[in-house]
Amino acid sequence: MHHTALLDRRPHRARPGQPFLGRLTLAEARVHELCGPARHTLAGIIAGGMTGPVLWVRPGWEGAQLHGPGLARLMDPGRVVFVEAPRPLDLLWTLEEALRSGAVPLVVGDMPGPPALTPMRRLQLACEAGAGQGVRPLGLVLTPEGASPGAESRWHMAPAHGAEEGWHLTRERERQAPPRSWHVGLKDETFALGAGPEAARPH
Repeated sequence: MHHTALLDRRPHRARPGQPFLGRLTLAEARVHELCGPARHTLAGIIAGGMTGPVLWVRPGWEGAQLHGPGLARLMDPGRVVFVEAPRPLDLLWTLEEALRSGAVPLVVGDMPGPPALTPMRRLQLACEAGAGQGVRPLGLVLTPEGASPGAESRWHMAPAHGAEEGWHLTRERERQAPPRSWHVGLKDETFALGAGPEAARPH
């Protein structure tokens, strides 16, 4: 009788994830939360480090628009397909369907507030389904306050105040890493992490 080996003794390596700002990464085929005053800038930085089209879903009932020249500084605006959802439910439905299709590598949802746990779980499941289509889609949910349950990780970004120009980036939550903060500045017109980390932003 032949027994099938159920244990694989080879070391399992975690996927490297999508890199941004040098050594930082985001787990692929998962939904992450970006929050804070500079969340759109952070989303643009992440998108600028990727290839392929970007689907950016925003609330159509809000009058504010993304600053075109500012986005062009971060990435090629021609890669972005903007969708305006008429209602919050339509916004979440569009995000879910886009992630489930696996048609685009990056789906951004500009949310007026944090989604509840059930919609976030649906988005995570949609990412997993999309990964089965050949592309491991990355989902970014942008919220003002940063309180979405079920996000794979949460990142807060805000302009730095005082004499030092740039931004403060804080990893507030991630399943495999502790909270930590960095300074983000411009080096030769490229966004880069500062030399040393700073204390994490208090909750």
